[in-house]
Amino acid sequence: MKPSNPADHPREPDDSDRDRRLFEQQVEAKSRRKVKAQREGDRSLWAGLGLFGMVGWSVMVPTLVGIALGRWIDHRWPSPYSWTLMLLFVGLVLGCWSAWYWIQQERDQ
Repeated sequence: MKPSNPADHPREPDDSDRDRRLFEQQVEAKSRRKVKAQREGDRSLWAGLGLFGMVGWSVMVPTLVGIALGRWIDHRWPSPYSWTLMLLFVGLVLGCWSAWYWIQQERDQ
């Protein structure tokens, strides 16, 4: 009988094959992140703080406008309902939606 050659028989995948595939996937993922970072350029600390500030302003401004408009309506036409609270809520919702939209636009770029 002829001795069998191990290269002639398919071998079972073992832990070393699985580890090698996992390592290759990790290297590929890091390589993609590096290429993406090079393409986007240097996002400095100031750019991050600027984005953070824009999100803050986009929430704060509609909220304050809602409060101011609500107080003006409450003083001008008194009613049992608080327009200040209602418009504060509307301004906050609009501001949060605006901030969410802004972040989505930045993320897609």
